[in-house]
Amino acid sequence: MKSTRRHDAVRSSWIRQYHESRGDGPTLVCFPHAGGSASAYFSLSAALSATAHVLIAQYPGRQDRLSEPAVEDLREMADQAADALVPWLDRPLALFGHSMGSLLAYEVALRMERWRGCGPAGLIVSGHAAPSVRRNRGIHTMDDEGITEHMAELAGTPPALLADKDLLATVIPPLRADFKAVETYQDLSGSKVGCPISGYCGEHDTDVSRDGFLKWGEHTTAQFTARFFDGGHFYLQSREPEVARAISRDLAAFSSENTAGSHHPPAGRLHT
Repeated sequence: MKSTRRHDAVRSSWIRQYHESRGDGPTLVCFPHAGGSASAYFSLSAALSATAHVLIAQYPGRQDRLSEPAVEDLREMADQAADALVPWLDRPLALFGHSMGSLLAYEVALRMERWRGCGPAGLIVSGHAAPSVRRNRGIHTMDDEGITEHMAELAGTPPALLADKDLLATVIPPLRADFKAVETYQDLSGSKVGCPISGYCGEHDTDVSRDGFLKWGEHTTAQFTARFFDGGHFYLQSREPEVARAISRDLAAFSSENTAGSHHPPAGRLHT
């Protein structure tokens, strides 16, 4: 009994829901970027709540899970996240991830298919090259100053946080663990998900090569659509209304009976 309660507690610690859905839309599970926490998607969740039930993953080692050790292996993170989603698998759901979160969402999708025999309705990946592309820049081996400089270059972290040494002391350890998880990960197994993949990327994202991003199409047996939005690596912040519309339209397409036949590109530049 104690073991069961402990397992249920671990599961519940992974998932957050900030807004109740105002409709009977699909369920969307969001996975944050490296160093990110569930609150990174708070405003996006609010924007999507009219059309979707939005769940957000909260990784160990941050915010209310600060006392837990961060996970340094992406596949181990996916094991835990996929297990945490079991209570929500009684209805179709889609997965969304940005940067590191896109790799994690992909690995979770694979586990849903292998463990449950029923994968997600669709997968939306953002701001990262495909799983078969490894890019180890050694960021996780840098000193704190080097990691802070990299965060500043990506322009997704408030300058006030970067200047707060005490706050950085709590942020850098899980960030370093996340970078290690990403930089030591690569999928060369030829694995593919059975659901459609929509890929989002900032038009001016210098952190992601276009060729590497487009290789996401090799990781699905269904349709792949790539869309480019104005902005850099964290285009999500500046283009949030546009991104929310794109996600809503993709979710509607995923939920349709014939995804390939009924898909209409949402806002953003379509790569053909």
